[in-house]
Amino acid sequence: MLGEEYSAFRQCYEEAAVRMKGLRVNRLKGDAEDFRRRAPFELVPLSWARDGFLCPEEERPGRHPWHEAGAYYLQEPSAMVPASLLGAGPGERVLDLCAAPGGKTTQTASDMAGGGILLSNEIHPQRAAILSQNVERMGIRNCVVTNADPETLLDRFPHYFDRILVDAPCSGEGMFRKEEQAVSEWSPENVIRCAERQKKILDCADGMLREGGRLVYSTCTFAPEENEGSVGEFLLRHPDYSVEPVKECEGFSRGVPAWGSGRTEGLENTVRIWPHRSVGEGHFAAVLRKGDPDRVSGRDSGIRRGRTALPSGIRDRERRVLWESFCREVFRNPEEWTCGERLVCRGDILWLVPEDMPDTGRIRVLRQGLMLGEFRKNRFEPAHALAMALSPAEVNLSADFGAGTPEAAAFLHGDTIRPASEHAQGRGWVLVSLDGWSAGWAKLAGGVLKNHYPRGLRTRC
Repeated sequence: MLGEEYSAFRQCYEEAAVRMKGLRVNRLKGDAEDFRRRAPFELVPLSWARDGFLCPEEERPGRHPWHEAGAYYLQEPSAMVPASLLGAGPGERVLDLCAAPGGKTTQTASDMAGGGILLSNEIHPQRAAILSQNVERMGIRNCVVTNADPETLLDRFPHYFDRILVDAPCSGEGMFRKEEQAVSEWSPENVIRCAERQKKILDCADGMLREGGRLVYSTCTFAPEENEGSVGEFLLRHPDYSVEPVKECEGFSRGVPAWGSGRTEGLENTVRIWPHRSVGEGHFAAVLRKGDPDRVSGRDSGIRRGRTALPSGIRDRERRVLWESFCREVFRNPEEWTCGERLVCRGDILWLVPEDMPDTGRIRVLRQGLMLGEFRKNRFEPAHALAMALSPAEVNLSADFGAGTPEAAAFLHGDTIRPASEHAQGRGWVLVSLDGWSAGWAKLAGGVLKNHYPRGLRTRC
């Protein structure tokens, strides 16, 4: 595959893995240029990812309080390519079909700016839980996290989505330099198994994509069977698709039609990222267009069977009073939150669901949208997810601490805080932020902030 370049490729594998981490700023919480000016890290922009940077690993960005506040996501640099190619925008219906641990979902959510429906799916339950945690940390309001196989989603969402990202399970050859497990699990037989699995996943994705929609297919392997081969065979089965050209950036190389099978026309428009050419690890990506987008007059509901909309509103009067009282206490504009059209109760949990979100039927849902909190006896308890999705400007009471201060360390450890006088006025729920990025709840009483930072997160700080 590489010819004269192979010696350089081999040499990069004998060296230590790249000592730079990929860091992507969370635009849902702030501006990338502002972050870059304030960041305590050395940051080098990436050419292929909006708001993507390289950061020296020795600066340990994953241990910084801003990471806990969801100001950024640490992501392998090459892995930022697929969501960049997806090009999602506000108001669209978007599916991330193989989403864990959440890098591409959180990147797509930034592009959607809180509008539209982002359905993020992972078939493995434990990985789906990690995905849900990352969605929460990044403060995403319009994401529904599901744990289902592609066939189940297809049965519920035929021709529903405007854009679909398939970061397919693969043989992982592109990650050999970083992950020993990828090396130990590799075999020629596994490459073939992966290609067969990718075939089924792509066919399900086609069934969920509307006419004129965009499908981005990606892997972290070099194997032609899983890259040009999988795409070419898909094009043969689905002749209404075309391969759109991808802007070539540093470290990219064009796909090779001769390495493909099936319908090879357009495979030169795919891209492969090589670790000896790039700052990232190995990756492959293709942008596929279904039909002619100029001929699409609209889109149907794309929902099969049963109710087409979630049952909305807080039907229990006592709970409705508790929620409205909480909104008046906490929010500067409570009327924005008391509107019942997007409020959904599941047991004792209250959710704010994406606008026009359909009923998911019997699909296992880990996150309905934004978890607002839980109804308990005679009170409403706000969720950590709600805090992470808010900004200090949206609430009546807030307390901001610098990331390097004792108060910030105390908050992330779950300790009670005696704030300075300017933060100690009043009584009730307080949004705690770190250098302006929301990090969680505290409750102010008697001049003391009682900590409500989740216990499960405290051990990470």
